[in-house]
Amino acid sequence: MSINRVNRYPISQLFDTESRIVFEIPKYQRAYTWSSKNWENVFDDLLDNSTGYFLGTIICIDTAADSINSPKMEVVDGQQRLTTLSLLLASLYSVLSEFRNELNDDQKLDMRQLKCRLVLKDTKSAIRVVPQMQDHNLDDYKGILAEQEIISPHPMPKSSGKRRIKRAFEYFKKRIGMMIETSDNGAPNCAIKSLFELLGKINSAIIVMIEVSSHADAHTLFESLNNRGVPLTAVDLIKNLLLAQLDTKDNESLDYHFSRWQQILKYIGDDYSVQERFLRHNYNAFRRVTNAPFKGIDDSRQYPLGILATRSNLLDIYEKLIKRDPASFLGTLFDNASCYSKIILRNDDDIISTELHESYQNLSRVQGAPSYLLLLYMEKERNTLGITDDDIIKTVTLLVSFFVRRNLTDIPPTRDLTRIFMDIIEEIENDKLRGNIIYNNMRKKLVSLSAPDSVFEERLRGPVYSDNYDATRFILCTIAERGMTKETKVDLWQQTINKQYDWTIEHIFPQGENIPKKWIDMIANGDVEKAKDYQEKYVNTFGNLTLTGYNSELSNRPFIEKREQKDKDGLNNGYRNGLNLNADVVTCDEWTIDKINKRTDRLVREILSAFAL
Repeated sequence: MSINRVNRYPISQLFDTESRIVFEIPKYQRAYTWSSKNWENVFDDLLDNSTGYFLGTIICIDTAADSINSPKMEVVDGQQRLTTLSLLLASLYSVLSEFRNELNDDQKLDMRQLKCRLVLKDTKSAIRVVPQMQDHNLDDYKGILAEQEIISPHPMPKSSGKRRIKRAFEYFKKRIGMMIETSDNGAPNCAIKSLFELLGKINSAIIVMIEVSSHADAHTLFESLNNRGVPLTAVDLIKNLLLAQLDTKDNESLDYHFSRWQQILKYIGDDYSVQERFLRHNYNAFRRVTNAPFKGIDDSRQYPLGILATRSNLLDIYEKLIKRDPASFLGTLFDNASCYSKIILRNDDDIISTELHESYQNLSRVQGAPSYLLLLYMEKERNTLGITDDDIIKTVTLLVSFFVRRNLTDIPPTRDLTRIFMDIIEEIENDKLRGNIIYNNMRKKLVSLSAPDSVFEERLRGPVYSDNYDATRFILCTIAERGMTKETKVDLWQQTINKQYDWTIEHIFPQGENIPKKWIDMIANGDVEKAKDYQEKYVNTFGNLTLTGYNSELSNRPFIEKREQKDKDGLNNGYRNGLNLNADVVTCDEWTIDKINKRTDRLVREILSAFAL
């Protein structure tokens, strides 16, 4: 295997405005697959970390005979990351264009350079990153750049708003808009400053590019990188430092300390992301008491170790804690991990009530992990705070509603969540809140920070399936479970050995591009274009969604066949599957836009009631 070069580039150099380099995704590559969770991680990581943040590695083949005049890199690994970065830059350019008249000369130059990171300088169509053609990726991408007048006119493909390229662009525009709204209420000077600060973080972010000579070399390298031993993580480094410190202080008890560390890992599991999250939550939940020993007499800083723990400063914080008193550190970490394991449902030593178990389970399913730091604090300080299981259940139920609404509206933004829950802890400590007062204050704060019912309802009436699949599935499951009895109860969360849910979301009016003729006739009186317009507008709304364990079998079949579908034993597995979600579907002999809208109205009313704050 031959590796030509390995270089560490900031984005400003990788997409050098004076360079003619082009990154081309081969036609054989899979379509762009990143979703809102990936987009969110990229955006938040860039905002939350200092300049020079490491974004990952890409593998390229230099396919140009003359690498000086017309370098072209074939991207073998890294297309998702490069495509996402270019869409983020395009969205930033789009928002900056709205402030064009307020920019000074230097800022206008920066904006022109931003454009040249997306299209080669002095050209009108030579794009820097060339997505592959599957699922209209290339055409959607060119359509976006053309709309921003970055390249010469190119038609925006029909239904692009349903596909991931356009959705990623719109997601970043929305996040950037929310970011500048918080910059002194969106005042132009403050907004422009925030936009260029974001541009600076993107330009300084690092990507390592590995260049190889051939596809064979690229394949060998890719396999090697993915099959070698797992590199040391922050958790491994913390363990090594801790045990080394304990070894110098108390050699005879090292086996005991190691067993305690092993129990901590048992409590929080072997998923590195969960381990790292626990370490951040552990510091952020107890930062006041943790920082107390590090404050000098004349130290005006409230939190000398750090205002909050992030991925970038985690090791630095824990190194100081360990070196000060490793045995005490390990003991506290052990106790806190035990509490955390109850929240993530891993502590077999402490049996919790069925109701509390279900509450924590729902919070996990609705992606409520940012609130675990608050719940860790409440679990650990139960006696001091005067709270019981009932208080925690009530709190978790409130948090579930909060996250359902947040995940559909993006209000408050994800990057604010950690600080929100840290602020709640700080209020509890400052005001010495106890018992039910904690819940009441928390509820008032979350209500004040959440989107109003009008905004929540507007999102509920929109294309929820494409906006947030996970939140949509959670809502549908919750509504369906409320209609179950002991006799009709089914586990909608059961998974296959491949971690796929048995029960998935089913589109009654099919979502595929090729709408069957019977559906065109039913939904649009035979008008193909009208059927496509209806599909784009209504197919992903709640009124057209249900749950089924037989999605692949129902697929694009005519409505009556999907309604009456039975398995080989004659049991109903179509819309007569007994779920209350289908109560108004099984009474219909045809499926129309009017029926979709009426069912949306019914479900929205139920959802607003189920997740009221």
